[in-house]
Amino acid sequence: MSGTTMVFLIVLVSVGFGVIRDLYSKYLQAKKMSGLNKQESEQLKTEIEQLKERIAVLEKIVTDEGYQVDKKIKSL
Repeated sequence: MSGTTMVFLIVLVSVGFGVIRDLYSKYLQAKKMSGLNKQESEQLKTEIEQLKERIAVLEKIVTDEGYQVDKKIKSL
C-alpha cells in the first residue's frame, strides 16, 4: 500500500467517524427534546381542560336569569 493511499484512508476514516459522532449527538439531542415535548404537551392538555371548565362556569353565570335581571336593574 502506498503512502498516499494510506493517508487517504486515514483521512476518510477520521472524517467518517466525525460524521457518525455528530449524527449520534444530534439523535440524542432530538430524543431528549421529544421527551420534553411530551411533558410539555401533557401540561398544556391539563391547562386547556381547566380553562374549558372555567369557561363553562362563566357561561352558566352569564346565562343565568338572575344575572340578567340584576344587570337590567343596574342599568336603570
